[in-house]
Amino acid sequence: MRRFIMLLGTLAVLWLLGLFWFASQIPNTVNDPTTRTDAIVVLTGGSLRVESGLLLLSAGMGKTLFVTGVFPGVSVPALLHAASASDTLACCIVLGHAADNTSGNAIETADFMRKQNYHSLRLVTSAYHMPRSLLEFTRAMPGITIVPNPVFAGNVKRDQWWEWPGTLSLIVNEYTKYIAALVRPWFIGEAQGSAAHS
Repeated sequence: MRRFIMLLGTLAVLWLLGLFWFASQIPNTVNDPTTRTDAIVVLTGGSLRVESGLLLLSAGMGKTLFVTGVFPGVSVPALLHAASASDTLACCIVLGHAADNTSGNAIETADFMRKQNYHSLRLVTSAYHMPRSLLEFTRAMPGITIVPNPVFAGNVKRDQWWEWPGTLSLIVNEYTKYIAALVRPWFIGEAQGSAAHS
């Protein structure tokens, strides 16, 4: 029982240290705001993401804006109307409706990049979501140059995040998903290996 308690305590400390490490990886600025890429990719699901992508497109930071994970039935004109953006941008926007999670976003974007023969993208998503997004996108597109472009929602408190219950919950949830994404290939590999030997 003592060893079991010590093991649980060790795991708890490691988990807590990992949480603070993860929080330190959340960007607080756009490190590269000037590099132009073939595509601008927006992951839906957070405030200001689509608006930021449209501003980048209008500034000529990419040839095409690809919005992945769009709710079925949403059209480009409807998206532009919701964001109060100019209809002149419609020519350069492509919507992806297949993805329903971050891994799916990466797979859907990889297919789009391959079809367009694009080699670089600017990734637009919430700052707290960027570490996991980069993990999934780098895994799905190892040969593609990815420029992170985090978006900063006002309701997420970056400083002393542990003092804000809403932000704390958000970061803990994202940290848990990051760990799951990190170890997923190992479990998939184990499952495939077991199936091959059965």
